[in-house]
Amino acid sequence: MTPFPTLLGLVLHAHLPFVRHPEHEDFLEERWLFEAVLECYLPLLEVLDGLMRDGVPHRVALSVSPTLGHMLTDPLLLRRLGRHLEKIERFVATESQRPEVPETTATLLRFYRDRTRRMRRAFVETHGGHLISSLRRLARSGSVELVATAATHAFLPLLIPCPAAVRAQIRVGIAEHQRLFGESPRTFWLPECGYDPALDDALTGSGIEVVVLEGHGLITGAPAPEMGIRAPVQTPRGLLAVGRDSSLCKLVWDARTGYPGNAHYREFHRDAGYDLPPERLHPLAIPTGEPAPTGIKLHRVTGPGLEKLPYDPMLASATVGAHATHFLHHVAAATSAYRSHAGAPPIALAAFDAELFGHWWFEGPQWLDQVLRQLAFEHPDLRAAGPRELLANFPIVEQIEPAPSSWGAGGHAATWLAAENDWIVPQVLSASFRMAALVQQRPDARGLELRALNQALRELLLAQASDWPFLIARGTASDYALGRVHAHLARFAELASALEAGTVAAGRVGELEATDNVFPTIDYRVFA
Repeated sequence: MTPFPTLLGLVLHAHLPFVRHPEHEDFLEERWLFEAVLECYLPLLEVLDGLMRDGVPHRVALSVSPTLGHMLTDPLLLRRLGRHLEKIERFVATESQRPEVPETTATLLRFYRDRTRRMRRAFVETHGGHLISSLRRLARSGSVELVATAATHAFLPLLIPCPAAVRAQIRVGIAEHQRLFGESPRTFWLPECGYDPALDDALTGSGIEVVVLEGHGLITGAPAPEMGIRAPVQTPRGLLAVGRDSSLCKLVWDARTGYPGNAHYREFHRDAGYDLPPERLHPLAIPTGEPAPTGIKLHRVTGPGLEKLPYDPMLASATVGAHATHFLHHVAAATSAYRSHAGAPPIALAAFDAELFGHWWFEGPQWLDQVLRQLAFEHPDLRAAGPRELLANFPIVEQIEPAPSSWGAGGHAATWLAAENDWIVPQVLSASFRMAALVQQRPDARGLELRALNQALRELLLAQASDWPFLIARGTASDYALGRVHAHLARFAELASALEAGTVAAGRVGELEATDNVFPTIDYRVFA
């Protein structure tokens, strides 16, 4: 029997929490979006457009969370993004011309100047300021398979006690996917790969056919699947699942043992915003005047110590090709034992946060470009495929009950139930049950009551985001995350109390609608 080529599924999950502060002219956390656009989303689109231009056969899957999708279409944030890109370009151009700057540093700053200029031109001219439209175009070409995900990236297993909350996260996410991309999704990205069998009915009942699980969710299923993570499975309720290969992903993800830790690559944690004198950082300063990251990083990983050598983009680029080759050889070796098995090709599914590519790992987009080019022309034993195509190659799918699982620390829910944040789930669930009661009592709201119910649901969904407990557990921007949880729960409680008392104020509803303006077509009845 001729061995089947391994099907390599590359899945990128693009997500940022909803951060929009119209009450401030310049807000630090909004830079999460600006940095991701400059360092990740624009470079990834550049790679995908380049592959199309050069006629390179390729296929990747991409999920764009509804909160990120909304921010990429929000006029206020897009104006601020354009202003930020201009500031970065002027900053690096000015710094590169300072006589006291060493020539090595000046050369690197000119590299950043040219790169930022190219990305800003692509944003304005190539994409017309609308990255969602460009993704829609790539999806129509067949090179990108778009995947839906939950409304605010909630960790769904922790919402299971309130089934209406699970359904609302899924269905609002699907509705936003349809609004943004004009297609009805069949594949769904589970936030944090968080899975529990109790989610199946809500997913299949919303038209979802396929999900990605962390590999141990399949391997420890009942019964254990014959081909492990090398073949899709079907749950007893009809949901199809493919398993993420964590050992494969570790090559790309792990900062210590994976590719990003190579001494030639850019050091993420050393930013010019903390190295340069405050007076030179004035164009990029935040209102408080405190040091803040700029995205301009002048050093390479070098080693574990504090002393870092200057970053050399050419040296880093020369390393990328070797790592792409190593990755594809590893895929082939890991699946070789399965290539003549069961009358179907083996699967290797590698799923990552999209922001790894370009933001955390600056060379990531180059690496992805090299992987897809080598895959197309140098590896007849491998073929790129999206999740739906992976399934199309399997006439017989084994039925198992996957185990509860996630890709978080420990493989389950520990990150979202840590000592620092375990108070969030009870409060979110209490608010969710209150929302369900409001909906049950008001099945046909109109006018101001309708607006208040819709806004109450927006605030609840935003409070449910997995980002806030994650940041609190990590101790990263924890004060901001803590404030966001309290703010959304308080706004929800305020609206719920006003609805219950019949004292809804149009002015207050309008204020909240203008601030938290995500999900413009939301209908509170999705919580019924």
